[in-house]
Amino acid sequence: MSILGLFRNRRSVKDYSSSEVSNKVLFEILEATRWAPSAHNAQPWRFVVIRDPDLKRELAKAMASRWDKDMSKNGVPLENRQSFVKISVKRFTNAPVLIVACLTMEDMDEYLDKRRQKIEYILAVQSVAAAIENLLLAAHAEGLGSCWFCAPLFCQDVVRQVLKVPHNVEPQALITLGHSDELLEPLPRKALQEIVYQDRWGDVV
Repeated sequence: MSILGLFRNRRSVKDYSSSEVSNKVLFEILEATRWAPSAHNAQPWRFVVIRDPDLKRELAKAMASRWDKDMSKNGVPLENRQSFVKISVKRFTNAPVLIVACLTMEDMDEYLDKRRQKIEYILAVQSVAAAIENLLLAAHAEGLGSCWFCAPLFCQDVVRQVLKVPHNVEPQALITLGHSDELLEPLPRKALQEIVYQDRWGDVV
């Protein structure tokens, strides 16, 4: 498969078979994250791999509980909330592997003024996102399905408590990983003419 074909054929897969992911394949996928670009080559990503069924269930239920409270504040009806929570817990519990992507600022630059320090944090977020993309593409290349969820951003304290994540490591995303027979059609993509501009914001290509 060509590189462009790899990009075009990757899908966000949410339903998996019960087949296990081998240690060899998982290692190759995680190895791909090490080679993502990062600001200052600081490599501010950290990953927590979860395979234990009990821990997956504990994390899924804890995150769902926080989500339920947030939905309640937004006025979502109880029946709808219960349905969403049930689907969420099942989705994360049934995935053979969960990978929680985290961020650390320990090797990033430090500034005294808030403006530059905020930018430095954004650089770290972008770097972690690049590593996650490497992970997703590597999983697809290995014949696995995966899906990137940003749920941990809404309950970082919950994720940190369940997984006992160090205080200087910040949960950013959760990726499900596994084998799947799902044949998903690609979602619509904007045409290049809509997203690419010539120099000085002239006409699109």
